[in-house]
Amino acid sequence: MARLLNKVALITGSSSGMGRAIALRYAKEGAHIVCADLSLTARSLVPEEAEITTHDAIIQAGGRAIYVQTDVSEAQQFERAVQTAVSEFGRLDILVNNAGIATDTRNPTRVHETDEHAWDTMLRVNTTSVFLGCKYGIAQMLKQEPHSSGDRGWVINLASIWGLVGGLGSPAYCASKGAVVNLTRQMALDYGPDRIHVNAICPGFIWTAMTRDLEEASPHAIESLHQKHPLKGFGYPDDVARMAVVLASDDASLVTGVALPVDGGYTAQ
Repeated sequence: MARLLNKVALITGSSSGMGRAIALRYAKEGAHIVCADLSLTARSLVPEEAEITTHDAIIQAGGRAIYVQTDVSEAQQFERAVQTAVSEFGRLDILVNNAGIATDTRNPTRVHETDEHAWDTMLRVNTTSVFLGCKYGIAQMLKQEPHSSGDRGWVINLASIWGLVGGLGSPAYCASKGAVVNLTRQMALDYGPDRIHVNAICPGFIWTAMTRDLEEASPHAIESLHQKHPLKGFGYPDDVARMAVVLASDDASLVTGVALPVDGGYTAQ
């Protein structure tokens, strides 16, 4: 069964990695997709991602999708992405705030060594973007007629296990993702009465271009982190995408304010 049939989903950072996996999964479940990213293609560990863009892959599979070039840290651009979703598909049901950066992985630092510009950039891309997405996305959800289930919308924020526990050498990243986790809880309280679900997914280490950066910088660190995931080791983008489907569907009708680890047991230790 198509669990997201005719829902309209805006997904940031959709050109590769977890964002692409979520977009493809949502399309398979019947959703119409707005792919928002800085560029049509991005670094990828999967050759197929370099050969065909996410929205084209969806269209070729028989789905409906468009691409909107978006810098998620800029308010006007995020507002334009939401307006484009409404212009094209008539409404916005699901917002997935996935776009993010992890520059700490290429150059681990402690707080006293952290560059202020790098800090500001991390918070702007990882945290302010979530605020902006919710500001404009939720405003649209409040204006439109409820979905057939009676719910007005589903917001899924991509945080991290390092938004739940600390990580060595990554003060800016941990701060940015910790803020996303608690903002998610706060918004769940504010918008629960409006029947808008707000949840976060906290991935463990997933094989993406970001993880490859860490592997190149410190192979020993990768091996150590791999062993901290008791169940199967590192995950893959589709592991996250499958949970994103659940949180945007009626299967999670009583779920809001959750920060869900998808981490092979990392945070159970």
